[in-house]
Amino acid sequence: MSSTSLIVVTPVYEDLETLRQLLLELTRIFGNNAFIVVVDDGSVESPVQPQHLEACSAKGVILRLNRNIGHQRAIAVGLGYVCENLLQGQRIVIMDADGEDSPAAIASLLERMDKEDQDIVVAKRGARSDAVWFKIFYFFYCHLFRILTGRRLGFGNFMALQPWAARRLVTMQETAIHLAGAVVASQMRIGAHQIDRGVRYAGKSKMKLVPLVVHGFKGLIVFAEEVLVRIGVACAIFAALSLFGAAAAISLDLLGYSVPSSLAILLGTSFLLLMQTGATALMTLFLAGLVRSSDAQPPNLHQRYLERVEQCPRVRAKAS
Repeated sequence: MSSTSLIVVTPVYEDLETLRQLLLELTRIFGNNAFIVVVDDGSVESPVQPQHLEACSAKGVILRLNRNIGHQRAIAVGLGYVCENLLQGQRIVIMDADGEDSPAAIASLLERMDKEDQDIVVAKRGARSDAVWFKIFYFFYCHLFRILTGRRLGFGNFMALQPWAARRLVTMQETAIHLAGAVVASQMRIGAHQIDRGVRYAGKSKMKLVPLVVHGFKGLIVFAEEVLVRIGVACAIFAALSLFGAAAAISLDLLGYSVPSSLAILLGTSFLLLMQTGATALMTLFLAGLVRSSDAQPPNLHQRYLERVEQCPRVRAKAS
């Protein structure tokens, strides 16, 4: 890493063909000026080998994890390793290896970061080539995220970071839960650069609906306290409305007025909404407790999941 100014961190899980394409693209654009940290997230069928980097004339290392820990934790492991070996003046780029994060856009991210003196510049998605159901889900999720947290989230893992920004993220437990959420919570200077989403190099994405929903909820977990407060306020409003309606109905009945059946239905519906909102608040409180309990775990996950570091032959030859 000593002779390069750019460090690229990319997680891979059973996706060797797309990684090859990414390595070729990075080598074509940056040559020897890019050092690639490939985080092999416990691949079994097609693990990444040093000769795969050598065949693409790429310079870098493979961080082989002892088991599959998920996309976000794999990125946290890669960042932890990079920060332990980072030199002054080097900058970090985090990107996926499937081609949807275009290597050609890295230069614009770095330029924006230097020009505006930002700590982090994220890739704000422009045109997307995703399926219609994904676009609908993402649209509603972004609005739900803003309602429950009071913050905007319109970016993913593709970003450029200054060294001090990477070190700050490594110390945050939230980074291993949801990288984009951790960036928003870090209170650093964040710039956004609009980049169209690329087309996957090969194969199909392994991200199905259930893992996608889980990933979305993890973004909310990062702001569990804010979510809990907002749901609590909503629950209090529903409770006040229900009590007011019940008091009005009883008062009318005592005064001899007939209470419409529609009002009774309305009160019953309000009570059900109150119970459901309360249950949601309790679930959020439980999730908040889980997040806070993770504070006892070491933030540097690479000390826990990193099995070994494998250097490509070019790096070993230069080191010797």
